[in-house]
Amino acid sequence: MALVEAGDVPGVLRALGELGAERRAAQLPELTARYEELGFPGWLKLTYEQRVALASARLGCQVTPDAAARHLHSGGRYVPAHDDWMVDVVDLFPVAWRTELVARLDEQVREGSGSQRLYLVVDHIVRTTGCPMPESDYFVRGWLRKHSCAPSGGLLERLRQDPLAPALLPLVLERSPRSLTSQALSALCTLAAEGMVDRAALVRCTFAIVAGQHPAAAIHFWQAVPLTADEHARTAPERAALTEKLLVCLLQDGGPKTITPAVAFLRALALTPAEKAPFLRDYVAMLDLSSPVASYGQEVLRELDEAGLLEDDVLSEACERVLLRPEKKLVRAQLSWLDRVARRVPARADRMLADAALAFGHPDVSVQERALRLVARHLKNAGDPVRAELRTAAASLGPGLSARAAELLGTEHGTGAERSAEAEVLPFLPGPRPVRGPAGTASEVAQELAVVLTDDDVVAFERALDGLVRHARLDRAALCRALEPVMRREPGAHRDCGQSDLYDVAAAVRGDEPRKAYGLPHRRISHGEAISPPGKLLMARLMEALDVIESGAQPFLLALPTHVTGAVDAGVLVERVAELERMRVEPAPVDLAQALLRVTPTADEQVRRAAGDLRSDAGRRLASWLREGGLPHQDSTPEKWPAADPADAPPGRWEPAHPGPDHDIPLPPVAAAVFGTYERDRSPEGSYGPYDAYAAPYWVAQLPHHRDKVAAHAKDSVNGRMLARLAEADGPAGYALHWQIAWKIGYPWAGRDRDAAVDALLLLAAQGQLDGRLLAGQLQALIRNGSSSPKRVVDGLRAAAGTGAYATVWSVLEAALPALLRGTPVREAGALLALAVECASRCAAKGRIPEVEAVAARTGSSQTVKHARLLRDVLS
Repeated sequence: MALVEAGDVPGVLRALGELGAERRAAQLPELTARYEELGFPGWLKLTYEQRVALASARLGCQVTPDAAARHLHSGGRYVPAHDDWMVDVVDLFPVAWRTELVARLDEQVREGSGSQRLYLVVDHIVRTTGCPMPESDYFVRGWLRKHSCAPSGGLLERLRQDPLAPALLPLVLERSPRSLTSQALSALCTLAAEGMVDRAALVRCTFAIVAGQHPAAAIHFWQAVPLTADEHARTAPERAALTEKLLVCLLQDGGPKTITPAVAFLRALALTPAEKAPFLRDYVAMLDLSSPVASYGQEVLRELDEAGLLEDDVLSEACERVLLRPEKKLVRAQLSWLDRVARRVPARADRMLADAALAFGHPDVSVQERALRLVARHLKNAGDPVRAELRTAAASLGPGLSARAAELLGTEHGTGAERSAEAEVLPFLPGPRPVRGPAGTASEVAQELAVVLTDDDVVAFERALDGLVRHARLDRAALCRALEPVMRREPGAHRDCGQSDLYDVAAAVRGDEPRKAYGLPHRRISHGEAISPPGKLLMARLMEALDVIESGAQPFLLALPTHVTGAVDAGVLVERVAELERMRVEPAPVDLAQALLRVTPTADEQVRRAAGDLRSDAGRRLASWLREGGLPHQDSTPEKWPAADPADAPPGRWEPAHPGPDHDIPLPPVAAAVFGTYERDRSPEGSYGPYDAYAAPYWVAQLPHHRDKVAAHAKDSVNGRMLARLAEADGPAGYALHWQIAWKIGYPWAGRDRDAAVDALLLLAAQGQLDGRLLAGQLQALIRNGSSSPKRVVDGLRAAAGTGAYATVWSVLEAALPALLRGTPVREAGALLALAVECASRCAAKGRIPEVEAVAARTGSSQTVKHARLLRDVLS
């Protein structure tokens, strides 16, 4: 014990060697008591030497091999990290004792589980005594792990020099295949060539490994043991099983991290066409999936066709699935496949041309042209029935190709007759959508509040806010009971005030404790916290509503909308103010201000007379507001913007201007601020970046008749939800709203907002408020400045055209193309021209565009030049 406390490891080893078995056994109780007394905290406080000394003494005092085996297997929870001390202790015992220890350890491990630590001791004894080697899994795995930790390049040599390798390598392959690394498999492959490993067992082991691995990892194991031609043939069932597993993975159509390794592994399996044939329907199904999966399925089907294992019906089905897909690479590959088949077997030309004609209906003109060239190349081998079918299919070709098709196929289509314009398809405008009246019961108030906490529904918010005011005055106790289930779900915390902060008004009505945000009480309502001017107005309304509830002075709110956009009908507002006059109630100032900002301007003399008959201060202000038509609209066009010819605007972002009002607004400052110039706070929350876009959709409902003003002020805070509300709101659609659409359509990281921009474009067109030249000027300026992606602009405009709005999209392209083609055409000019060809042909547009004609006159066969020629022909 004195040696242990001193950390004298050599001294402990000498004492163990000098003591007999009985005297060592007598020391064990005291050593064990000291070990248990320390526990893990005390063990950590010992020096390394003290730990080794105590562990060595305890092991050395185990007198019999059986006791030592039990101790090594489960008797020490805390042991030193290094293992040499175990070897030094067991070397003190006779050879027979050590041999018996190996046998006892092997028995105990078979009943439980082994560890790397036990392997090191047993391995040392086996190598120094020559005793029988255990064949337990723990020993096999430990031996392999020790060699696998060798430096790179040293594994093969260590295995060659280890005398235990011939006996243990077969056990590794049989029992622990998943313990092998790809480096170990490669080494075993070399040893198999030298006769140390059974090659058949190695191949079976490789299949066992890859069967349980993800494709990304399994391919490395597969490449480590390349199969011979004979092995490749003999393992056909195993490779088929792996193929089936990988095809299931592909058919689930995951992301690139799943698809790429699965495809790479399928190629590495190197199945013959005959081995791939049983999975034919799987490869056909891939043609409907993502582009990488469809490309692989197409590749295999083409291989099967070249091997004579594909029926014509399956090839036709593949064409039906591929030839109208938007990915031009896939379509071109399919047309090339048909071309090779028609060249290789002219007798199949009829079927191939009929299949190729499907591409006449592709939206991309370059694909149509490629299909027409294929037809021209093999038409000499086609019979009369197929020629008739091709003439029918040629009706889908654009005018630029119709004349060529007519000359080739002998039809009258497109030979000179004018094509009539297709009817323009724009969104249906449903007209005014009124809002239900005030919430009639406390339960209805609770239902609307539940909607507010999960959605950005303006109507639900306004009905819930008005309902809290109404029903707190009628029966506050009943309202509190109805709200109880809703209050169990707290909303999230946001930087700016938003609709979900109505939760705090409801909580105050019930007398609840403030909710917590980030572990602290959330006191936004009591402290009036807000950042943006619209957020501050909303906060002022919530605080005022709470005051009204507590005082009971006002029975309802004036600003409750009558339209889903947030607008309030002028006649309804006059009636509400008249009702408060009869009750001798002066409306709350912020509520009145919000109502005035929302009231719909009217020329109805009856409504104006009724307003003029009001005698309260609020009534006189309403009458004056209606008489003057509300607030004037302001132009958001930036300075130096070429308004006379926007299509020639120089490259740049050209962000909207947002000037403040040119006169004092007769409203409380917090309400007037939403019509002024938004200046960012100098506080840490507002000194940089856009305003919190969470509440932005509600901003439109504060100024429902000034959507262009809101679009200019909100700037970068406009998201897809807000843009949809701006398109549905009232008021002129000026520069700012068009700019928001242009920006969202072409911005590389707009994501889903681009779909909202396309919808807004179509909605403005349906309203008759889309200025095609203005939008074209903004788009071309953003593209040429590098702020917008030409490809995304093409995709967005193509999506709009795909709804049937060809004339609308053409009005934009017609104005934008000159600037985009002048000098060196922009990237994706070919795609823009292809879309222009389709739109111009479908709306029967005519006229000259000099820049298009200049590009068409150039030499070469680039997509830009070819599509410029097609557009020139369509417009002529």
